[in-house]
Amino acid sequence: MKKTNATNCRVYKNAFQKNTFYLYMRNITILSFLLPALFGTASIYAQVRKMDTTVTQGNVGYHVWCNNKTENENQVTISPKGFKEDVRDMSFFAQGRLRKILVDDLNGDSYPDLLLCVYGGINGEIGNIVGIASSGNNSLVPVQFPDIYSDSKLRMGYKGHDDFTIIIGTLQQSFPIYKLNTDALADSTRVIQYKIVNSENGGLTFKVLRSYDKGGN
Repeated sequence: MKKTNATNCRVYKNAFQKNTFYLYMRNITILSFLLPALFGTASIYAQVRKMDTTVTQGNVGYHVWCNNKTENENQVTISPKGFKEDVRDMSFFAQGRLRKILVDDLNGDSYPDLLLCVYGGINGEIGNIVGIASSGNNSLVPVQFPDIYSDSKLRMGYKGHDDFTIIIGTLQQSFPIYKLNTDALADSTRVIQYKIVNSENGGLTFKVLRSYDKGGN
């Protein structure tokens, strides 16, 4: 009886090893097919590690911290530097991951404003701006960024992949244009230039100065 049990144990052990090896090889095969598709995603996530940095213009600026843990919502804490003592830290949740920080005087008060480039959407491709403007070194004011989908002209061929830069006191957004109802690029780029203005409700907002398409036929 003991010999039979020992034999059965060897049979089960061999079967387990064969099944484990089969699953291991199967996973390798599946992974070999998935790697090309995942490579682009991995490159995106490599750029969205935790943010903990200070950006300044002269002696005035901001310390920005963001955990960047999830794709949908992340806590952001901003600590003003060089402002009056009664200008307090602020914390809020950003709808996406923070990838880029811009700082410059965009409202003409001689103090730097802060722009957080936040990306969300299904694959983290849709860019958005969280704007915070100084008000003469006395306070910080949020700046609303318009939804591109609300403009029938600007949203045509839009699928994200936004890049944001500052050009001579204005915000510039650029993105590749796609052919309508397809995933094929149209070999052209749309550029939108914004400035900060007073909104109708008494706050601040980004207003489109001009837009144009470049490249293509």
